[in-house]
Amino acid sequence: MKLLTYRSQGAVRWGAAIDGGIVDLSRRLPGIASVKALLEGGEAALQQARAALAGTQPDVQLSDVQLLVPVQQPEKILCIGVNYAHRNAEYKDGSALPQHPSIFVRFPDSFVGHGEPLLAPPESQQLDYEGEIVIAIGRSVRRAASREEALAAIGGLTIMNEGTIRDWVHHAKFNVTQGKNWQGSGAIGPWIVTADELTAGYDSLHLTTHVNGELRQDDTTANLMFDFAHLVTYLSTFITLKPGDLIATGTPIGAGVRFDPPRFLQAGDRVEVTVDGIGTLSNPVRDEEVTR
Repeated sequence: MKLLTYRSQGAVRWGAAIDGGIVDLSRRLPGIASVKALLEGGEAALQQARAALAGTQPDVQLSDVQLLVPVQQPEKILCIGVNYAHRNAEYKDGSALPQHPSIFVRFPDSFVGHGEPLLAPPESQQLDYEGEIVIAIGRSVRRAASREEALAAIGGLTIMNEGTIRDWVHHAKFNVTQGKNWQGSGAIGPWIVTADELTAGYDSLHLTTHVNGELRQDDTTANLMFDFAHLVTYLSTFITLKPGDLIATGTPIGAGVRFDPPRFLQAGDRVEVTVDGIGTLSNPVRDEEVTR
């Protein structure tokens, strides 16, 4: 299933994308309030959703609604830094491959949904893009004891543009939080593809990022230093991962900051992040309107 959250006629609803449209599962399954609640309900709830989809036609077209971040207000958004091997080499500092993943967190309101504009703030001219594959946790896990247990905790995958305000990342010696959490600077979506649909596994997923149609990032998860099972195992060692939690798994080389001169996003640009088997997350860029 392709699970999504959307706004239609002023109401926030959730459902599944099929054939260019949306089946309104919030109407068909009134006991399940959201995508997050569906994931919390486990396999029994997922079976209800699959049954509700059987033989249905779309209730509304994708073009007629506003898509929101698929999981609204997740408890945790965990981001992995410098996880593609080529990206580690991009730093040209002679460092060995890391023994453990780098981790930082983001807040829910730093993201918008598919189709919504990324906001370029007036305080910086360095809004950058980072295409990423995102794990959506489907079952609680603490101290995953095996790769099998870690992979079983994955409820599905979605896409992120992990938008970054580059100069603010460097305001402090060891802290990227302020550069990673500008309101509306990133995007997640358009939907979560449930794990049962990803029959080819997670080891060769192909990700590309285009800006105004120009290819900027192009890599596969075969080049991850820490694969999905490792990330779930490592993170679950010190926290309980819960249904709806999101793990951004890192971005390939090709971010705008690495060009000479850098090529940061400007109002009017469009960023498209595509992952085979999931879809395309597309967002325009506009200047943030500041009112006082």
